[in-house]
Amino acid sequence: MSQQRTGAHGGMETSFGFQDVSDGEKQARVNDVFHRVAKRYDVMNDLMSGGLHRVWKDSMIAWLSPSRTANWKVLDVAGGTGDVAFRIIEASNRNAHATVLDINGSMLGVGRDRAEKKGLADNAEFVEANAEELPFGDASFDAYTIAFGIRNVPHIDRALSEAFRVLKPGGRFLCLEFSEVELPVLDKIYDAWSFNAIPKIGKAVTGDADSYQYLVESIRKFPRQADFAEMIRQAGFERVSWRNFTGGIAALHSGWKL
Repeated sequence: MSQQRTGAHGGMETSFGFQDVSDGEKQARVNDVFHRVAKRYDVMNDLMSGGLHRVWKDSMIAWLSPSRTANWKVLDVAGGTGDVAFRIIEASNRNAHATVLDINGSMLGVGRDRAEKKGLADNAEFVEANAEELPFGDASFDAYTIAFGIRNVPHIDRALSEAFRVLKPGGRFLCLEFSEVELPVLDKIYDAWSFNAIPKIGKAVTGDADSYQYLVESIRKFPRQADFAEMIRQAGFERVSWRNFTGGIAALHSGWKL
């Protein structure tokens, strides 16, 4: 059982939080986590970020700057509840078309219901599929977004290669993910909050402590900012950069298919 971060070489494929699992076992266990938390997913993100995920997502959309012209297409991966996709559609004056892809049907069910309630069903479609094997042709999308999802993908290198493949030339990749805190005092406070409080609050709010324990641990296993940037470059992206949010609690990585 290792608590060390993985690096640009990989390692998340055999890591279920701090537990070492066989290659091929992780996906089923992650699926089970998200089946359990789907209906309380927004609550989960609020617990994990202290509510800041909403501000970070707004910053993500601002950096993406979705086109307001018709036929602009974005693929939002691991975004089953539609939280990011709906923000993109609204930022485009409801001109963008978003394909929301998730491997978890329970998450997608929440997203479809929300799209109907928001009157966005014509702008969004929901696809159940694996980020490592996207069911789309080459050069299909203008942008690819993924928020707080890529650390749950077993083979991150495959997901990044697929992201590169389905983007059009000139397309943009944006990934928002929990990352390594870079402020000496904040990192200790955040660790104490994460490991001592979040699983207990998760159990009190949702009746499920184990899922929150995994999610906290998975954050500590995910590559630090520079290592993840190198993985994005290895997939073929150029002009790779990142922005830290709240001292590095989260980071937003960007890359271009040029």
